[in-house]
Amino acid sequence: MGYVNDTDSAKDLTQETFIKIWQQLPKFRNESSIGTWIFRIASNTCLRQIQKENKMPKSELPIEINADTSEVNIENDLQFLYQCISELQELDRIIISLELEDINQKEIAKIVGISEGNVRVKIHRIKEKLTLKFKNNGH
Repeated sequence: MGYVNDTDSAKDLTQETFIKIWQQLPKFRNESSIGTWIFRIASNTCLRQIQKENKMPKSELPIEINADTSEVNIENDLQFLYQCISELQELDRIIISLELEDINQKEIAKIVGISEGNVRVKIHRIKEKLTLKFKNNGH
C-alpha cells in the first residue's frame, strides 16, 4: 500500500511478488536472510509497476463508501497516509513500510544497507514529514 496507494493494485502486486519468489527460490543463495531477499523482490516489483504507471495516463474512478462518518474519516486518513508515503523517496518509502510492518530496526538496517542508528534517525524524520503533511492538509 505504501507504494501504490490502491488496495486492488497492492493485492495484485502481492500476488505477482509471490509468483516471482516461487520462480526465483532455486536461485536464492543464502547471502542474506530470506526476509531481506523477499522484501527486495517485493520492493522491485512495486517500483517497476510505478514506473509503468507513470508512463501511462491514470484514470480516476469514483469511490463509493457505504460506512458511517467515523469509518469514512479513518479510511480517508489512511488513504491520505498511504498517498503521503507513496510520495516519499524510495529509501524512505522502504524504511517506513518496514516500520509499519513491525520489522525491527536492526533488520531494516540490514535490508536497506545502512546503520541501525541511521535507520532510527530516518524513521524520526519520515514521521516528522508525514505529521507535517497531515497538519497542512487538515487531517
